[in-house]
Amino acid sequence: MHKKLYSLVLMLSFSLAALAQQIKSPSEFLGYKLGDQFTPHYRIAEYFRYVAGVSKNIKLQQYGTTNEGRPLMLAFIASDENIGRLDEIRDNNMKLAGLTPGTGSTGGPVVLWLSYNVHGNEPASSEAAMQTLYDLVNTGNAQTQQWLKNTVIIIDPCLNPDGRDRYVNFYNSVRGVTPDPYNQAREHMEPWPGGRVNHYYFDLNRDWAWQTQKEVQARLVVFNQWLPQIHVDYHEQGYNNPYYFAPAAEPFHKDITVWQREFQTIIGKNNAKYFDQHGWTYFTKEEFDLLYPSYGDTYPIYNGSIGMTFEQGGISAGLAVLTRSGDTLTLADRIEHHHTTGLSTIEMASAYATKLLTEYKKFFDNGRTNPPGEYKGYVIKNDNDDKMDMLAELLTKNGIKYSFGLNHTAAGYNYFNGKQENFDVKPKDMVISAYQPKAVLLNVLLEPKTFIPDSNTYDITAWSLPYAYGLKAYGLKEPLANPSPKSMTPESASAQVTLTHAYAYALPWQSVTDVKFLAELYKNHIKVRYSETPFEAGGKKFSAGSLVVERAGNNRADFDKMVTDIAARNNRKPVALTSGFVEKGADLGSSSIRSMRQPKVMLLTGDQINSEEMGEIWHLFEQQINYPVTLVRVQDLNRIKISDFDVAIFPDGNYNDLPLDKLQGWIRDGGRLIALGDAVGALVGKGSFGIKRKEDKKDDAKSKPIRTYEARNRDDLKSSVPGAIYKINLDNTHPLGFGYPNYYYTLKLSDDVYDFFGDEGWNVGTVKKDNYVSGFVGQKSKAKIVDGMLIGVESMGRGSVVYFVDDPLFRSFWENGKLMFSNAVFMVGQ
Repeated sequence: MHKKLYSLVLMLSFSLAALAQQIKSPSEFLGYKLGDQFTPHYRIAEYFRYVAGVSKNIKLQQYGTTNEGRPLMLAFIASDENIGRLDEIRDNNMKLAGLTPGTGSTGGPVVLWLSYNVHGNEPASSEAAMQTLYDLVNTGNAQTQQWLKNTVIIIDPCLNPDGRDRYVNFYNSVRGVTPDPYNQAREHMEPWPGGRVNHYYFDLNRDWAWQTQKEVQARLVVFNQWLPQIHVDYHEQGYNNPYYFAPAAEPFHKDITVWQREFQTIIGKNNAKYFDQHGWTYFTKEEFDLLYPSYGDTYPIYNGSIGMTFEQGGISAGLAVLTRSGDTLTLADRIEHHHTTGLSTIEMASAYATKLLTEYKKFFDNGRTNPPGEYKGYVIKNDNDDKMDMLAELLTKNGIKYSFGLNHTAAGYNYFNGKQENFDVKPKDMVISAYQPKAVLLNVLLEPKTFIPDSNTYDITAWSLPYAYGLKAYGLKEPLANPSPKSMTPESASAQVTLTHAYAYALPWQSVTDVKFLAELYKNHIKVRYSETPFEAGGKKFSAGSLVVERAGNNRADFDKMVTDIAARNNRKPVALTSGFVEKGADLGSSSIRSMRQPKVMLLTGDQINSEEMGEIWHLFEQQINYPVTLVRVQDLNRIKISDFDVAIFPDGNYNDLPLDKLQGWIRDGGRLIALGDAVGALVGKGSFGIKRKEDKKDDAKSKPIRTYEARNRDDLKSSVPGAIYKINLDNTHPLGFGYPNYYYTLKLSDDVYDFFGDEGWNVGTVKKDNYVSGFVGQKSKAKIVDGMLIGVESMGRGSVVYFVDDPLFRSFWENGKLMFSNAVFMVGQ
């Protein structure tokens, strides 16, 4: 009997081994050698599903879909022993991080997450992901099977399927039978908007912390359920560059631990060993720094991981390209390099598994007992329920704990005036203790001034959330005694609004949620007015810009039900007024209560346009306020009937050969042009546009030092503004400033400043000499960003031009600018 059982087990083992040996490689499955052509995303997904169906060492999880309906998936690869206990391993990570009860074990497997192809036109990494997967599940590969004994590998084969297919479909449609390596050939000239970005033209590698895009939102749910010990983000850069891998460049954020720095070097040396064997060129410690918190390397670092970026030269390289050095770089080369660093990283993860887990636990233990940063607690004042709700949602997505309900007196650093002062904590104010597992991420997101040890950074240098959300905040040297963490859940809006026979409904204008409410009123053909001045009615105070929805002009039997139902769906609480006679201010029949016309909006797209800024605007209309917008190519301005539109939005971009006469005639007839960024500069000196650049002060040639070639990069930094926060003065009596106090925090990405308007326009947002708040600004640029206009409105006939020198919607995380942009669309010129 025992012999029969032994024989059965032996036969089963042989059968499983034979099955493993029969797993097809990517080349065998696809029908072509990896590198011979680009693989569409659906075929990559098919290969991962195929392997999951034939290997017992992989579990596949679809964690979401893209805007265009493509699947987002993760592959979990582990040994025979560990594949059945993934939930237990994940729970151990959470215990080590202090996010679930228990102590956790540092003797378990280390978790390594490999993310590929976040930029769609950097496609070699998704090809490499298939080969890496095959090597891990191939039981005939003794090396990888040894590594899997103490590692769990998570592979995301493509973070941006929509962008990848945009690029691959382009390339496959223009390539010839033989790839043309000439770098000016059509196949190397990707058309606008390119495959780098997702459906809404967002850079998904800048969105990790902010989570504005559905791909990132879905991924971060799973990422924060695992919090791996290592995360590698795979990229490509210009094809003339050699391979880049860790250690990263300065500046490192000061909260990055000694171990996180050390292990980057360990990985780098191991990668270098394999690259040296093949004679492949590479570089480290240059260009790619670790500061901005929303990258695929920094966000994991601030969440306890060893986060790294690997960059292969290859953007626009197609299947083959001739480089500056005279070599031909092929897709097969790029795949091999990414594949090599992937296996090298797994090797080191296995070799240092215990140390990685020990340091991981230490990272979170320190967060709970000795959090970094000057402030050990924060209070965010609730001056606006909607903004507070949005901030609370963002913190929750990032696993940061907060609470409400205190009634207290405290002392702290006032973010908005830079002073230490006493203040009252009210029950609706958010209270945050830094003593929590996510202490590092909390400090990075909330610190008022980010310390920058080296100013030559790859991205923006200021992002503090109180400024981005426009919420007053205080930093405390010691935390307040928090009540039990809880969310601020508003009462049901439907219960707050009583259905009655109202004369009118009035609603304060305070946030982008109010804009969404307005958009739905328009969708249901409800006429709306707004108050140009403050008033009091029904026992409530209403600031300038408040919406007034009157029965007059909305002669329909379901008027009350329609307005209150729309309010309930948008969590609004309009005040039902029984009379047009107000207690203070202008009566509802006054000319100060202005009629609003539902605008038809055009948004310019095309080759000259900054696709990411255009995408921010597109996303705001479609995904946030649900208001229709028509996308028009800039090259079609000459032939379209522009009078069909009330508002035209010109995003940042280069505008050549604009039909000026046609455009100015449309504005004079009542059109409204909204220009952002370089679109403002494109109108300087054109036609009757009155916008003028502020003149620079001339350097004294006699006192100007002689430049040296070695110092050229440092000299250039003197005129650099890689993202800094300025507090500007705001005229909130103008419709563009409705819903704001008399100041606004703007994120500057250039030193552009414009002359003040005279009688021909309105200087709505102005900068003075002491308005700098945070972030790096070169000394020449800092001297220039004074005494000028950054936000303005120019009258032209019956129409107007709105100028935004800075981007009020930056990456969609600059929440406080969304209402002002909406004012430009819906309020100005009404």
